[in-house]
Amino acid sequence: MDERELIARVRAGDGAAERTLYDAHVDRVYRLAYRLAGDDGLAREFTQDTFVRAFERLASFRGEAKLSTWLHAIATSVVLNGLRKVKRFRRRETDLEDAAGVAGGRRAAEPDLKRRLAQAIDDLPHGYRTVFVMHDVEGYTHEEIGATLGVETGTSKAQLSRARARLREALADFAGEWVS
Repeated sequence: MDERELIARVRAGDGAAERTLYDAHVDRVYRLAYRLAGDDGLAREFTQDTFVRAFERLASFRGEAKLSTWLHAIATSVVLNGLRKVKRFRRRETDLEDAAGVAGGRRAAEPDLKRRLAQAIDDLPHGYRTVFVMHDVEGYTHEEIGATLGVETGTSKAQLSRARARLREALADFAGEWVS
Protein backbone atom coordinates (compact mmCIF):
# COMPACT_ATOMS: atom_id res chain seq x y z
CA MET A 1 0.00 0.00 0.00
CA ASP A 2 1.42 3.41 -0.94
CA GLU A 3 1.65 6.33 1.47
CA ARG A 4 -1.23 8.32 -0.07
CA GLU A 5 -3.58 5.36 0.36
CA LEU A 6 -2.34 4.88 3.91
CA ILE A 7 -2.99 8.54 4.72
CA ALA A 8 -6.49 8.28 3.25
CA ARG A 9 -7.20 5.24 5.43
CA VAL A 10 -5.92 7.04 8.54
CA ARG A 11 -8.13 10.03 7.73
CA ALA A 12 -11.06 7.60 7.46
CA GLY A 13 -10.36 6.35 10.99
CA ASP A 14 -8.54 3.08 10.27
CA GLY A 15 -6.53 2.30 13.42
CA ALA A 16 -4.37 -0.32 11.71
CA ALA A 17 -3.36 2.19 9.04
CA GLU A 18 -2.55 4.71 11.77
CA ARG A 19 -0.28 2.15 13.43
CA THR A 20 1.41 1.33 10.11
CA LEU A 21 2.07 5.02 9.47
CA TYR A 22 3.39 5.45 13.00
CA ASP A 23 5.69 2.42 12.71
CA ALA A 24 7.06 3.67 9.39
CA HIS A 25 8.18 7.02 10.84
CA VAL A 26 8.65 6.66 14.60
CA ASP A 27 12.35 5.73 14.58
CA ARG A 28 13.47 8.73 12.56
CA VAL A 29 11.24 11.12 14.53
CA TYR A 30 12.62 9.71 17.79
CA ARG A 31 16.24 10.06 16.62
CA LEU A 32 15.65 13.68 15.66
CA ALA A 33 13.95 14.39 19.00
CA TYR A 34 16.74 12.62 20.88
CA ARG A 35 19.50 14.46 19.07
CA LEU A 36 17.84 17.82 19.68
CA ALA A 37 16.76 17.15 23.29
CA GLY A 38 19.67 14.99 24.43
CA ASP A 39 17.44 13.06 26.82
CA ASP A 40 15.73 9.72 26.21
CA GLY A 41 12.69 10.50 28.35
CA LEU A 42 12.13 13.86 26.72
CA ALA A 43 12.70 12.39 23.27
CA ARG A 44 10.07 9.73 23.89
CA GLU A 45 7.62 12.33 25.17
CA PHE A 46 8.32 14.64 22.22
CA THR A 47 7.95 11.74 19.78
CA GLN A 48 4.57 10.86 21.27
CA ASP A 49 3.49 14.52 21.19
CA THR A 50 4.61 14.76 17.56
CA PHE A 51 2.41 11.88 16.48
CA VAL A 52 -0.56 13.07 18.54
CA ARG A 53 -0.29 16.48 16.87
CA ALA A 54 0.31 14.94 13.43
CA PHE A 55 -2.72 12.66 13.62
CA GLU A 56 -4.86 15.56 14.85
CA ARG A 57 -3.73 17.66 11.89
CA LEU A 58 -3.47 14.99 9.22
CA ALA A 59 -6.53 16.44 7.49
CA SER A 60 -4.50 19.60 6.82
CA PHE A 61 -1.64 17.68 5.18
CA ARG A 62 -1.78 18.77 1.53
CA GLY A 63 0.84 16.39 0.17
CA GLU A 64 2.97 19.17 -1.34
CA ALA A 65 5.96 17.89 0.64
CA LYS A 66 6.76 14.34 1.66
CA LEU A 67 4.92 13.14 4.74
CA SER A 68 8.28 12.56 6.47
CA THR A 69 9.26 16.21 5.91
CA TRP A 70 5.91 17.36 7.31
CA LEU A 71 6.33 15.07 10.34
CA HIS A 72 9.87 16.30 10.96
CA ALA A 73 8.67 19.91 10.86
CA ILE A 74 6.11 19.05 13.52
CA ALA A 75 8.73 17.15 15.53
CA THR A 76 11.15 20.05 15.40
CA SER A 77 8.46 22.44 16.58
CA VAL A 78 7.36 20.10 19.38
CA VAL A 79 10.94 19.57 20.56
CA LEU A 80 11.95 23.23 20.48
CA ASN A 81 8.79 24.35 22.25
CA GLY A 82 9.12 21.51 24.75
CA LEU A 83 12.73 22.38 25.49
CA ARG A 84 11.77 26.00 26.10
CA LYS A 85 9.16 24.84 28.60
CA VAL A 86 11.53 22.63 30.58
CA LYS A 87 14.51 24.96 30.14
CA ARG A 88 16.93 22.19 29.31
CA PHE A 89 18.75 23.59 26.27
CA ARG A 90 21.94 24.37 28.15
CA ARG A 91 21.77 21.78 30.91
CA ARG A 92 21.77 18.57 28.90
CA GLU A 93 23.00 15.74 31.06
CA THR A 94 22.97 12.82 28.63
CA ASP A 95 26.30 11.49 27.46
CA LEU A 96 26.73 10.80 23.77
CA GLU A 97 27.51 7.20 24.77
CA ASP A 98 23.78 6.76 25.46
CA ALA A 99 22.92 7.68 21.87
CA ALA A 100 25.23 5.03 20.41
CA GLY A 101 22.66 2.26 20.89
CA VAL A 102 20.04 4.30 19.06
CA ALA A 103 22.18 4.95 15.99
CA GLY A 104 23.73 1.50 15.65
CA GLY A 105 27.12 0.08 16.48
CA ARG A 106 29.68 1.76 18.68
CA ARG A 107 32.90 3.22 17.41
CA ALA A 108 35.96 3.62 19.54
CA ALA A 109 37.13 7.20 19.99
CA GLU A 110 39.36 8.99 22.40
CA PRO A 111 37.16 9.82 25.46
CA ASP A 112 38.35 13.42 25.77
CA LEU A 113 37.61 14.03 22.10
CA LYS A 114 34.10 12.64 22.50
CA ARG A 115 33.48 14.86 25.53
CA ARG A 116 34.91 17.92 23.80
CA LEU A 117 32.91 17.23 20.63
CA ALA A 118 29.70 16.90 22.63
CA GLN A 119 30.47 20.16 24.43
CA ALA A 120 31.38 21.91 21.17
CA ILE A 121 28.08 20.82 19.61
CA ASP A 122 26.18 21.96 22.71
CA ASP A 123 27.94 25.34 22.53
CA LEU A 124 26.84 26.00 18.95
CA PRO A 125 24.13 28.62 18.53
CA HIS A 126 20.69 27.03 18.36
CA GLY A 127 20.24 27.37 14.57
CA TYR A 128 23.71 26.08 13.78
CA ARG A 129 23.29 23.11 16.13
CA THR A 130 19.89 22.19 14.71
CA VAL A 131 21.12 22.24 11.10
CA PHE A 132 24.36 20.41 12.02
CA VAL A 133 22.47 17.62 13.81
CA MET A 134 19.86 17.29 11.10
CA HIS A 135 22.39 17.24 8.22
CA ASP A 136 25.62 15.69 9.50
CA VAL A 137 24.20 13.41 12.18
CA GLU A 138 20.76 12.41 10.87
CA GLY A 139 21.43 12.71 7.13
CA TYR A 140 18.72 15.15 6.09
CA THR A 141 19.23 17.07 2.85
CA HIS A 142 19.38 20.85 2.86
CA GLU A 143 16.04 20.88 1.05
CA GLU A 144 14.44 18.75 3.79
CA ILE A 145 16.00 20.93 6.49
CA GLY A 146 14.75 24.07 4.78
CA ALA A 147 11.23 22.66 4.51
CA THR A 148 11.28 21.43 8.11
CA LEU A 149 12.62 24.63 9.64
CA GLY A 150 10.95 27.05 7.24
CA VAL A 151 14.21 28.51 5.96
CA GLU A 152 15.79 28.79 2.53
CA THR A 153 18.13 26.01 1.38
CA GLY A 154 20.96 28.55 1.25
CA THR A 155 20.37 29.46 4.89
CA SER A 156 20.68 25.80 5.85
CA LYS A 157 23.92 25.49 3.90
CA ALA A 158 25.34 28.68 5.43
CA GLN A 159 24.45 27.60 8.97
CA LEU A 160 26.02 24.19 8.42
CA SER A 161 29.19 25.78 7.09
CA ARG A 162 29.39 28.11 10.08
CA ALA A 163 28.67 25.26 12.50
CA ARG A 164 31.47 23.16 10.99
CA ALA A 165 33.87 26.11 11.16
CA ARG A 166 33.10 26.62 14.85
CA LEU A 167 33.55 22.91 15.54
CA ARG A 168 36.89 22.88 13.69
CA GLU A 169 38.00 25.85 15.77
CA ALA A 170 36.82 24.28 19.03
CA LEU A 171 38.57 20.98 18.26
CA ALA A 172 41.68 22.36 16.51
CA ASP A 173 44.07 20.94 19.10
CA PHE A 174 42.93 17.40 18.14
CA ALA A 175 43.54 17.89 14.41
CA GLY A 176 47.23 16.98 14.61
CA GLU A 177 46.34 13.53 15.94
CA TRP A 178 44.16 12.71 12.89
CA VAL A 179 46.13 14.33 10.06
CA SER A 180 49.07 12.35 8.68
